[in-house]
Amino acid sequence: MSNIAKVLSRRQDRAEGVGTNKKSIPFNKQNYQSLKQECLAKKTLFCDPTFPAEPNSLGYDELGEQSSKTRGVQWKRPKELYSNPQFIVDGATRTDICQGDLGDCWLLAAIASLTLENEFLERVVPHGQSFTENYAGIFHFQFWQFGEWVDVVIDDRLPTRDGKLLFVHSAEGSEFWSALLEKAYAKLNGSYEALTGGRATEGFEDFTGGIAESYELSKAPPHLFKLMQKALTLRSLMACSISSSSQDTETKTSLKLVKRHAYSVTGAKEVHSYGRLVQLVRFRNPWGRVEWIGPWSDNSEEWNSVQPEEKAKLVYSAEDGEFWMAYSDFIQQFSRLDICNQTPDALSNATVSRWNYSQFEGDWRVGSTAGGCSNNKATFCSNPQFVIKLEEEDDDPYDGEDGCTILVGLMQKDFRKDKRIGREPNAIGFTIYKVPDKLKGCNNIHLGPDVLLHQRYTARSNPFTYKREVIERFKLPPGEYVIIPSTYEPHCNGRFILRVFTEKEAAASPMDVEISADVEKQYISDSDVGPHFKQLFIQFAGNDSEVSVFELKQILDSVISKRTDVKTDGFSMETCRHIISLLDRDGSGKLGCVKFHILWIKIQKYLEVFKKHDKDNSGTMSSHEMRDAVKEAGFQLNNDVLQVIISRYANQQYTIDFDSFVGCLIRLEMLFKMFKAFNKKNTGKIELDILQWLCLALG
Repeated sequence: MSNIAKVLSRRQDRAEGVGTNKKSIPFNKQNYQSLKQECLAKKTLFCDPTFPAEPNSLGYDELGEQSSKTRGVQWKRPKELYSNPQFIVDGATRTDICQGDLGDCWLLAAIASLTLENEFLERVVPHGQSFTENYAGIFHFQFWQFGEWVDVVIDDRLPTRDGKLLFVHSAEGSEFWSALLEKAYAKLNGSYEALTGGRATEGFEDFTGGIAESYELSKAPPHLFKLMQKALTLRSLMACSISSSSQDTETKTSLKLVKRHAYSVTGAKEVHSYGRLVQLVRFRNPWGRVEWIGPWSDNSEEWNSVQPEEKAKLVYSAEDGEFWMAYSDFIQQFSRLDICNQTPDALSNATVSRWNYSQFEGDWRVGSTAGGCSNNKATFCSNPQFVIKLEEEDDDPYDGEDGCTILVGLMQKDFRKDKRIGREPNAIGFTIYKVPDKLKGCNNIHLGPDVLLHQRYTARSNPFTYKREVIERFKLPPGEYVIIPSTYEPHCNGRFILRVFTEKEAAASPMDVEISADVEKQYISDSDVGPHFKQLFIQFAGNDSEVSVFELKQILDSVISKRTDVKTDGFSMETCRHIISLLDRDGSGKLGCVKFHILWIKIQKYLEVFKKHDKDNSGTMSSHEMRDAVKEAGFQLNNDVLQVIISRYANQQYTIDFDSFVGCLIRLEMLFKMFKAFNKKNTGKIELDILQWLCLALG
C-alpha cells in the first residue's frame, strides 16, 4: 500500500512542476544546500554515505573488489592531487574530457557535444561550484532520468592509481568538472562499471531531456539533408562519427577526419556552384583544430565557383576546427548521425521553432497491463493505450510529402540499474492504430479486441529491441491515432516513459476510461421476500433472526462448496465483514432477512458475470478478463485501479476465484458509496481530516 501512496503522491508533485530542471528532485533525498551548510558549520569535508569511496562504487564484475583492474586504487580528493585544483577553467571545452580506463566513450562523446551548447551545459552543471569559496568537498549535477530531472550530490573523492585519475580527466590536469560529472552519473547508475558500453544518444538524452534519433549513413533516407536543416531550425543537437575498430580510436584518415570521434553538425546550406545547387554540411571538431582537407574544405578551389555575396554568408576559412563538406561526401565519409531533438523547456529564445511535446509514464504489470505484442491476441488489448489527435499538416515538409510528422520514443526505466543486478531488460516496442471514425473524440474508452484485432496497424516500431529506448519517426495523415506500447512477450513487469514529439500542436492523453459506478439498487421490502426464503433464513439465522459475520461465512461457504462450476477456497472473514459493512444500516454488525435477500440477489448476479468471463470453464477467471467483468457488474475502472485490484485479489497464477471476485465487487461498491457520501458538492474530490480518514480506512 505504501508504494501506491508513493506513486499517487509523486503524480501530485509532477502536476506542481516537481521534476523539471528548475525544480529537480534530490537524488537519494540528499539536498545539496543543506548538506553543504552542515559541513561548513562543522568545518568538515563531505563524505557521501550513499556512494562511498569503496570497491562497490567502482563495479561488480570487471571492476569488482577481486578484479585485477581495481588493485592499487585509492580514492583521493583533488586537493590531495593538486595544490590549486580548479572546477572549470576558461569555460568547459572538449579538451577537458579525456577517457580513462572505462569503456564509456559514448558518454564522453555526449559531454563533448554538450560543451558546444552553454545553454544546455548549464542545466547539467550548476553555477557557483569551486574548490576555493565555501569549499566543503561536495558538488552536485543535474540529469534527466526517465521523465524527470534529478539533482545528484557527490563528494569529491575520486578513484586514482599512482596519483593519477583512473577514469575521465582533463588534458590540462588540474581541472575536475568532467571527472566529477562522470562520478555523479556513475552514482546515478549504481557504479562506474554500469557506464561501460552505451551510445552517445543515451548521454544526449540524459543531459538535455531531449529525444535522440540515429541514422546509419550507409542507409541514409533520401531526404536526410532536408531533415538536418529542419533539425537545426529546432535547435536539435547533432553529432556524427566514423565507425572503426577500438584500436583506431582518434586516428586520422588521409583527408584528416578523426575516427571514433564525435563531431558536431552546426549547419546545412545550399549554394550555387557552376550553375547547380550543392548541398553543404558544416561540422565542428571539438578539438578546435584538425579539419577536413577534401572538397569544400577551408580555402579549397570549390569556393571559387560561389558568388561573393553568397560566400560572405558562410564562414569557411578560419583554422578553428569548423569546416564545410558536400553532403554527398558526408554520407560517404561518416558512418552515423545522431540527432537529439529538444523539448520546448530547454530553449529560452522565444523566436526559436519548437517541437510540440507530450510525455506519459506507465507500467506493464503481470496480470493486468502486461499484454505483450499483437501476436498475443488474448492479452494484447490489456496494454496501456494513448491517443493523439493530429489535426494540422507540417509547414514546408522536408520530404515534400504532405502529412503530420510524429516522433515516438518508448523508454524502459532503470535500464542500467537492472544490468547491475543481472536482470535482463525487456524487448520493447509500440504499435499505432487509427481510431475508427465512430470512436473519434471518445477518450473515455479502452479499445478492445473488437477494434484492435480486426484492423491492421497504421505504423509500428520495428523490430522490438532490448535497448533502453526505441524511437521512430513517421509521417501520418491528419486523424486520431492510438499508440500501444508493449513488451514483446506477455506477462513481463516493467515501467516505461512514452514521449511524443510533433511539429504542430497535437492533443495527446492516456486512452482510458473515467472511473465511475452504476450499480443497480435493490428496493426490497419485507413483503417482497417469499415464505420459502424466509424459512431458510430462519434456519441459518437462529433465534435472533439476524446473521452475524461468522454465520454469514458458514452460509456462503456451505452454498458455494456444493457448486462444481466455480472454484473457491471459501469466503474470507474480511470479505464477509465488508458485505455486512456495505448492507448494515443500523450499525448492529448483522444482516436481517431483507438485507440478506438483497445480498443473495447480488451474489446471483455476480455468479452470472463470473461464469460468462470464465472463458475456459476452469471455474476461475483470468485476471486479464477483470476489466470487462467489473464493467458488466457496473464499475468502470482505469488501468491504475485494475493494477491494484489484480495485485490484491489474483493468485500466483494470476487467476481469480469466485470468492475473491465477490470480495472485490463488494469492496468497490462500498468505496464508491463512501466517496459519494463525502463528495457533497459533486466536484470529484473529497477532503478528510485524520479521524475521518482512519475510520474510513479501518472500517
